[in-house]
Amino acid sequence: MRGFSPRELRRLMRRLGMEMKPIENVQRVIIEAEDRNYIVEQPQVLVMSMRKGETVVQIFGKLKEEKKEAKEALEISEEDVELVASQAGVSKEEAKKALVEAEGDIAAAILLLEARKGA
Repeated sequence: MRGFSPRELRRLMRRLGMEMKPIENVQRVIIEAEDRNYIVEQPQVLVMSMRKGETVVQIFGKLKEEKKEAKEALEISEEDVELVASQAGVSKEEAKKALVEAEGDIAAAILLLEARKGA
């Protein structure tokens, strides 16, 4: 079986209702997964459109993985801060820092502050 020249391949794709176009000047491609990001540096991106309205995207380049840090916005109420501050005998600022460190656990924050006093 012989190979196709690029010109023959383009003609065949056109007859099949397929069109392929590059996307120019792409700097990076980032694919976000639940626990990590996949980053393609210096990518070449091709978009292939088909008759049925479907699209295929091909990306070529240097792949790099980055793990995501699981940081969620922790909401700490003013009441919790006041309670920890009064129980541990510390300022509201120290109490809030301890609550953040204890991930919102009031008892753990008080014990943490008590342990720091004893040290």
